[in-house]
Amino acid sequence: MKTCIIYCRVSTNKQTQQTSLKRQENELIQLAERNQWNIKERIVEEGSGYSLEREGLIEVLELFNSGEADVLCIQDETRLGRGNAKIAILHQLFNMNIPIYTVRDEGVLALSENDSMLMDILSMVEEQQRKLHNLKIKRGMNNAIANGYQPEYNFADRHSGGRKKKEAPIEEIVRLRKRELPFYDIATTLRGLGYDISKATVHRRYKAYIDEQTEPISKWE
Repeated sequence: MKTCIIYCRVSTNKQTQQTSLKRQENELIQLAERNQWNIKERIVEEGSGYSLEREGLIEVLELFNSGEADVLCIQDETRLGRGNAKIAILHQLFNMNIPIYTVRDEGVLALSENDSMLMDILSMVEEQQRKLHNLKIKRGMNNAIANGYQPEYNFADRHSGGRKKKEAPIEEIVRLRKRELPFYDIATTLRGLGYDISKATVHRRYKAYIDEQTEPISKWE
């Protein structure tokens, strides 16, 4: 059974807006019940749709990013935001593959022609940025090999049997993370340098490193 988040928003605390807020919530609860979804959170807030600085909105994105819910339920796309803010939020949700269901559409959100075109443009720009980034990685690797670097020696226990823990240069992972590279790109970079490593492994190694750095010092030490 899927789990959904209900998100309601109005711009002011006027009485008429508060009535709208309650109506939104009730209609979205009914939408979830019709689809037999568990409701993880009901997030209700007041704030301008043109602003991204909304606590409720940030909580929605964090819940989806941590995998705690599968579907977003809203009255219509304007509840997410307006103008550039709306496009930015929609783009991030689409990148996370989060289905958006609305009361207005009685199902999956139907984008306007203009919004759909903007989503396509953003996706194309991101794809070109990824290609450019990978070309830079390839160029750097080729330069390193030309200067005597031998990536094949980074594969651990290539000739031994059994499953071994994958090598991961934590210093390089931390350095790339400080440059705000996502874990996918870090894994791509390391594979280009000869490390047989996945995005999930990079994430685990980095998290373990951060946990070690933040462990409290024992009073007996």
